[in-house]
Amino acid sequence: MEAQANADQLAKGNANGDNRLAPKTSRVGKRPIDLPKGVTATVNGRRIDVKGPKGQLSRAITERVDIKLDGGKLHVNSLAPGRDGSRLQGLTRALVAAMVKGVAEGYERTLELKGTGYRVELKGTTLNFALGFSHPVTFPVPAGLTATIPADSKGTVLVLTGADKELIGQTAATIRGFRPPEPYGGKGVRYRGERVREKAGKAGKGGKK
Repeated sequence: MEAQANADQLAKGNANGDNRLAPKTSRVGKRPIDLPKGVTATVNGRRIDVKGPKGQLSRAITERVDIKLDGGKLHVNSLAPGRDGSRLQGLTRALVAAMVKGVAEGYERTLELKGTGYRVELKGTTLNFALGFSHPVTFPVPAGLTATIPADSKGTVLVLTGADKELIGQTAATIRGFRPPEPYGGKGVRYRGERVREKAGKAGKGGKK
């Protein structure tokens, strides 16, 4: 197995005094991940399952790291030699921590539609967008996410919530890609709080008529 091969390589490198093969730890990656109340985690071979009030998530674990559950905390240890050890440890720790936060608190992403006649409505599990095209844009809401359109927004605000940070981020990016904000006037779909750099256009240059 790759994990055993990495361990053997580390042992051989340490015995020969080769510091390049010595395991390096990440300052962030070595921090334990606390499991909030109501959240449980199960490590089964090369897979970790996390369950909480907001849902349940699963992720495959690379053979170059090891995750252990001890005293209500998850510990991520690297099995890779050299610099790859700290990189993989830090990455895995960040991914697992995002899973824990997702099932405990959930994530939220808000999109705003700017433009005359730009609207979105939810029919069942399908979003229908009017974005200035000759045809409506339809988008099925992925399983595990919830789409909400505040009543007072008149269809110009879309709120996505869910436990999976990656899924909610990718979904929001896909929807924004239907009509990214234009540099002239800023019409389009944008993230709430996003600053769109707008150009003045010909009228703002003060040129000759």
